[in-house]
Amino acid sequence: METPSVLRRLLALLPTGRVLVEAPALAAYESDGLTAFRTRPLAVVVPETQDEVIAAVRFCHAEKLPFVARGSGTSLSGGSLPVAGGIVITLNRLNRIVRLDPAQRIAVVEPGVVNSAVTLAAQPHGLHYAPDPSSQPVCTIGGNVAFNAGGAHCLKYGMTSNHVLGLKAVLATGEVVEFGGASREQVGPDWTGLFVGNEGLFGIALEITVQLLPRAETFHTVLAGYQTLEQAGDAVSAVVASGLLPGALEIMDALALEAAVAAVHADYPPGCEAVAIVELEGPREVVAADRLRLEEILAKSGAVEVRVAKDAAERLAIWKGRKSAFSAVGRLSPDFIVQDGVVPRRRLGEALRKISGWSREMGVRCANVFHAGDGNLHPLILYDGREAGALERAEQLAGKILRMCIEMGGSITGEHGVGVEKREYLPEMFGAEEMDCLKRIRAAFDPLGIANPGKMFPEKNAPTLTQHGLHPLEQAGVISRE
Repeated sequence: METPSVLRRLLALLPTGRVLVEAPALAAYESDGLTAFRTRPLAVVVPETQDEVIAAVRFCHAEKLPFVARGSGTSLSGGSLPVAGGIVITLNRLNRIVRLDPAQRIAVVEPGVVNSAVTLAAQPHGLHYAPDPSSQPVCTIGGNVAFNAGGAHCLKYGMTSNHVLGLKAVLATGEVVEFGGASREQVGPDWTGLFVGNEGLFGIALEITVQLLPRAETFHTVLAGYQTLEQAGDAVSAVVASGLLPGALEIMDALALEAAVAAVHADYPPGCEAVAIVELEGPREVVAADRLRLEEILAKSGAVEVRVAKDAAERLAIWKGRKSAFSAVGRLSPDFIVQDGVVPRRRLGEALRKISGWSREMGVRCANVFHAGDGNLHPLILYDGREAGALERAEQLAGKILRMCIEMGGSITGEHGVGVEKREYLPEMFGAEEMDCLKRIRAAFDPLGIANPGKMFPEKNAPTLTQHGLHPLEQAGVISRE
């Protein structure tokens, strides 16, 4: 079969072997962490420099060819799912830490740098990079920026958006821009904040300037076991209501505990339906005072067992079980959906009770692992894709959970993004005017709609712009010079 002309021109763009077109090579890129969705791209482009990424994006703009940027493919919402007839631009080889300045407490990194590598590089200077998604040993900073990743310690330290100071990016038009800088003291609109969390709909980050924080002087990590999931949720609410600000505040239910024990031999209190992990961190004197308050709260919370990590090894063992939970569930089920919704903390216990009830009624197993401190739920909905109707039942439960989050005044996503999985629910969370504003902003950065099309918005075609001579967001009517 004759090679399409656009593909021939694409093959000439990079050196031999760095534009993948053969079926076996493309198979690895058909899906991301949400394996229920698969699409084979036309080709996969493997750039090794920023200039090659820019050239690829400008090629796509000239050819009106859809493209999807991809890091390690750990997205759990289908955010890096390829587009049929489009290409994947994989960024793993752009993995340089360009600069690390311990005096300024910043690092400038390329998008393919793995999350945990930033902290490893900063550790000799007593610093670390705070956002810590469960996939941090493999996920990349570029993907973290695209989806505004959080992690177990986001309660105290915030999301990726709270740690990105500036970035250099190539927009979907091929224009190269620089937003922000090495300091928070910036004048004018917060373009960096707008870019973080755009889910790849604006373009591709080429360099990201992140802030580094001093490593905490001491840690106090506690594991508390409960007879019910609702008790654990209520305990979390009590900790937050007390005024304490733990570094992390997590919950795992019985099914997630079972998976973690099977996968990494984690040691948890037997017979508990849920455990809460509370970690205090900071100056030694502050932690010493806060741990007394925490002990009082947990003593009144109905915990059947409370364990305190005696040393760094026990602390790491507790976190190893929590961090492995998502992948460990694969030992219990051949397929699962990782949901990602947010509810107000005060309604956490109520939300968990509802999820548990629906799970029983529908006969769909659901393991719960979540960042309880900020109400970010991560129900792991188990199913066997080989069984007729199993995926549909799993998606039905996922939909119930998302609508519950909206009704409770929360969000359909905390850190995984909307992607393809939750795009039909976006208009239920936002009104028509808000949806129109979101689409106009997207169109301002990508008038042709070629950057990661099909994600976030349920409509097939986003509006395009024909005005010229104005700033992109002025074209979209989002900002004005008046």
